[in-house]
Amino acid sequence: MDTYYFDINRCSICPQKEGCYKDGAKSKTYSVTIKSNIHKSQIEFQKTEYFKEKSKERYKIEAKNSELKHRHGYDIASSSGLIAMKMQGALAI
Repeated sequence: MDTYYFDINRCSICPQKEGCYKDGAKSKTYSVTIKSNIHKSQIEFQKTEYFKEKSKERYKIEAKNSELKHRHGYDIASSSGLIAMKMQGALAI
């Protein structure tokens, strides 16, 4: 995001200040978000029917993850290592 700062004295006499400058303001900034191509492609993907379908199912997966984490003690690893984590997962499920 790019943020631009303006001199408030110049804003007060600007001919285009209508809707932009407010009397008594101490500062004036304008922020612009520049989206990359990755952001643009993600926005387009989120408009597809496939995404909308899958996002409707997401709450079920999130609920199961929450249950594993909070009710079955899967939020903290009881020991270290990948094998121990797999074993804890098998016992939790």
